[in-house]
Amino acid sequence: MPPRRCRALRAGPLSPVPPPEESPFLDRPPIETGRALELLATGELEIVGRMPYSSNATFLVDLADGGELVAQAIYKPIRGERPLWDFPPGIAHREAAAFAVDQALGWDLVPPTVMRSEAPFGAGSLQLFVPFHHEEHYFTLRDRPDHRLELERICALDVVINNTDRKSGHCLLGTDGTIWAIDNNLSFHHEFKLRTVLWDFADQDLPASVGDDLRGLLEAGLPEPLPEILTPIEREATLARTRALVTADRFPVDENGRRWPWPLV
Repeated sequence: MPPRRCRALRAGPLSPVPPPEESPFLDRPPIETGRALELLATGELEIVGRMPYSSNATFLVDLADGGELVAQAIYKPIRGERPLWDFPPGIAHREAAAFAVDQALGWDLVPPTVMRSEAPFGAGSLQLFVPFHHEEHYFTLRDRPDHRLELERICALDVVINNTDRKSGHCLLGTDGTIWAIDNNLSFHHEFKLRTVLWDFADQDLPASVGDDLRGLLEAGLPEPLPEILTPIEREATLARTRALVTADRFPVDENGRRWPWPLV
């Protein structure tokens, strides 16, 4: 079968995306989550440029309110997705689903994310762009004790949402000192497809607080908008993975040594 290409996006010339260290928001404090969600849903959008090294069409956009530049976001239009044999079209929805699960757990690992239909290239996900230290990623952060709990939470989140693409570069150190987990669209498959670089925690005990938060998720049930995004079997698989993680009270082990994303960073 010949390779399938992503759907063409037609637009005028796009400028190169400025490097992270040139972000106009580098020294600004993070926007409060509620305000960020409001901006993502209703703010004025203008494309800055296309993000490099992305297999799907991914854009940096300015977010304005009343003509005033307030924030930036990462925009992933559905029509720019590369078709996949094992995921249905519309994986951008899974970005929003991962944010919803993270919020239900109370971990604030995933930047505020919404689905938006009125956007330059049509419906897609919009995720708040967080200024970050571009030289830092999981492999530079994993041995720092002050970040351990955040990374353990990311590891647990990846198990719950069945993340198939947790590269090292998807763990960002924000300029505010927060660890952010980005690029979560290849998630929630009903078959166990976990691929992550966070195997350093394999067979280690879950932190007590992580276990408590996971039990809270099971008691409350899956948050909106998961019933609208995931199939019944995907929702049940998400709960089953959460129950298994809580029951074992330990992080899983990669017994075949193959559950790694590529490239690693």
